Amino acid sequence: MRKNFGSQPWTYPQVVFIIGSYDENGKADAMNAAWCGMGNDDEIVMCISANHKTTKNILANKDFTVSFATKDQLVPSDFVGVVSGNDDPDKIAKTGWTVVKAENVNAPYFEELPMTLECRLREYDEKNCYMYGKIVNVSIDESVLTDGKPDPDKMGLIAFDQVHGKYRILGEVVGNAFEAGFELNK
Repeated sequence: MRKNFGSQPWTYPQVVFIIGSYDENGKADAMNAAWCGMGNDDEIVMCISANHKTTKNILANKDFTVSFATKDQLVPSDFVGVVSGNDDPDKIAKTGWTVVKAENVNAPYFEELPMTLECRLREYDEKNCYMYGKIVNVSIDESVLTDGKPDPDKMGLIAFDQVHGKYRILGEVVGNAFEAGFELNK
């Protein structure tokens, strides 16, 4: 038997994105956003409203970064989601993060977050709060690579559990994608 909950925004897992941008004075800002995902092979889609400082920064500058929150950086990652850059201009300093200008876009990334997508604004739909960005580069700290590829176990990526309001660590490998299903053809 199932229990119905009606319309809910419950998708698992919701990877925790940290969106980096520069304001009109070149000061770094960051925002925690979990309502994000892939659009096309080279596109990221985020649902962020127009009143966020991050949104204003991206609309003015056209560039941004998306890094992935980790277990080791849970506290500062949550902080940039509960404190607005509109209210606290020193919020990045409080995180202790090292701000680095991305190589391919005019936006910051944060050294302590090991994987970053460098993005350029494609479109913003203010009515529906959808922001589309073209991914122009992915940069990953070599310390979280295994055999030259990103290793989620080394990164310690966290996911947002919308139902319980918790952060969770991603778990063990349970099968091979694009392979396990072929068992049904035997």
